[in-house]
Amino acid sequence: MKLPAIRPARRPAVRPTRRPATRLARPAVLFAAAVLTATAACAPQTSGNSASGKDEKTGTLRLWLFQEVNNQPKERVVDTVLADFEKAHEGTDVTVEYIPVETRAQRIKAAFNDPASAPDVIEYGNTDTAGYVEDGGLADVTEEFGAWEEARDTDPTARQSVTVDGKVYGAPYFVGVRALYYRTDIFRELGLDVPETMGELASTAKAIRAAEPGLYGLAVGGAYTYGALPFLWAHGGELATGKGGSYASALDSPAARKGIEAYTSLFGDDNCPAAKCAGMGGNDTVTAFASGKAGMAIGGDFSHQAVEAGKVKGKYAVVPLPGVEPGSIAPAFAGGNNIGVLKSTSHRTLAVDLMKRLASKKAQGALFDAMGFLPTFTDVRQRAAAKQPFVKPFVETLAAGTRFVPASPAWARIDSSLVLPTMFQEIVSGRKDVAAASGDAAKKMNDAFGSAG
Repeated sequence: MKLPAIRPARRPAVRPTRRPATRLARPAVLFAAAVLTATAACAPQTSGNSASGKDEKTGTLRLWLFQEVNNQPKERVVDTVLADFEKAHEGTDVTVEYIPVETRAQRIKAAFNDPASAPDVIEYGNTDTAGYVEDGGLADVTEEFGAWEEARDTDPTARQSVTVDGKVYGAPYFVGVRALYYRTDIFRELGLDVPETMGELASTAKAIRAAEPGLYGLAVGGAYTYGALPFLWAHGGELATGKGGSYASALDSPAARKGIEAYTSLFGDDNCPAAKCAGMGGNDTVTAFASGKAGMAIGGDFSHQAVEAGKVKGKYAVVPLPGVEPGSIAPAFAGGNNIGVLKSTSHRTLAVDLMKRLASKKAQGALFDAMGFLPTFTDVRQRAAAKQPFVKPFVETLAAGTRFVPASPAWARIDSSLVLPTMFQEIVSGRKDVAAASGDAAKKMNDAFGSAG
């Protein structure tokens, strides 16, 4: 899973069991009209599809969330949600554990296999949805999500990230996309215009490199899958076609090959030398830009703090990554995280309510204020953009339409086995041409889809 918005964790953190709800005060409400009927409107319908066969209405719920580099702001947002939840459900409390992102796969897989020690609610990466559904770990919450009034404003791609074969297995928590960072001082000195097409992006990158040989024109990486995919999508290509168990790779289609060629043509001495850039990932390209070694880079909304902390602070701007046609925006990968309920929970009704409260408009707005994570609700996101100007190009990118990976459990295998980075690196190194490399990658993808059933 490539999760753009998650920061690596330093160590697990376990918060002690909370006090009973009667001792906690309800926080002030930001969305007054919605919260006046919160207990009635947010409480999910009772459902009997829990694997445990139980739906207890009191007791302790266990919550697992990802730990961030600076976790305290996130904890404050979550604590407010839990205080509200516990006050609404007398006799109920929640324990929360913040788990490292790096060990999430092992922890969550173990939880699926050991319901007695498993949490009731988890945060998980949106590219993990299909795999977790195949494992039988996530509860189907289609009915409750459909009846949730706030869900109507969920971004379509975020909704897709919790959907497998037409059924919903969680609530989107936040989303992350990428756009084009560029050096305003260099553009001014060289008299360059901000590129409005992918063709202009390439020529501008080469102009910067020619004028400033010590810089990459546009920092690119052979291991930067989610920076490369907009080129494929902008040229009309797709990763795969089909759905469910019938996916087939589309990497070797003419349109996909055209996009792959557009991206890999950026590797060379006239922009980003293959010897240095073939092995670079997304963090490497952002680091190159932030440290003043590149004129442009493709970075996320979540890269803003790193760039602000670098040498280019005050000397850069961000615009949506341009598409093929003038004025168009290249489709971006919509990364991010979701909140889901485990199928093994013995508190299904309470767990679904907790999921909705954590992923609510109020909570997502607070999470943006605390962490800068983009909300998955279109209206909340617009308000966030009005408060923080740096968000505007990312909101425009989301509004233009984003894409997601195939909703197949095979994607985790494709991603972890580096099928796409290997393809890009074979091309930029000269070992294979676009047709051969994309054909081989497509076969690997189809093998994975086939083994996933």
